[in-house]
Amino acid sequence: MYYYCIIVMVIFFMNNSTYKNRGMFLENIINDSNTFYNSNDKCLIYKKPTPIKVLNVSYPSGGHLIDKAVYSNISTLDYNGIYKGKYIEFDAKMCQSKTSFPLNNIKEHQLKHISGVIKHGGIAFLIIMMNNEFYLLKGEDLIDFVKRNERKSIEYNFLKEKGFLIKESYMPRLKYLDAIDEAYFKGVL
Repeated sequence: MYYYCIIVMVIFFMNNSTYKNRGMFLENIINDSNTFYNSNDKCLIYKKPTPIKVLNVSYPSGGHLIDKAVYSNISTLDYNGIYKGKYIEFDAKMCQSKTSFPLNNIKEHQLKHISGVIKHGGIAFLIIMMNNEFYLLKGEDLIDFVKRNERKSIEYNFLKEKGFLIKESYMPRLKYLDAIDEAYFKGVL
């Protein structure tokens, strides 16, 4: 399975080498996992649509085509929903560096949003793909790291120590609910 994912990643990056599309591989894997989880009644988690304001629409061949649009406001995190009675919100991030995850991948408003979700009793985290591995980094650990460090990146060793490794499988492609269980529900009935 590991080698299959590597081959798919290489093909994907060769065909989609722009910075804009770099995170699409991870997003597609998470979307596939959500489809599996939601259809098997394990949780209700969805990708949030990007908020846009349509400026111009045309109607070619009886359809609708948005010719021009702008982001209407800043987006928070990519995914939200409910699992085991808890509100969940998370974002997916990819990192090409082998040694550290750049904090400039996380915007200030996202950090504030993560803090707000936690403050109100929800679960917020990042799924980070780095070195061909997937980690769940709890929002609490992320916020604590940012407050305590002057660093502009999170070292890979910190991610391995504080993060929760997410296993790959056929279905779901990313077993991130197992990592949520380990991070947040371990020892809870």
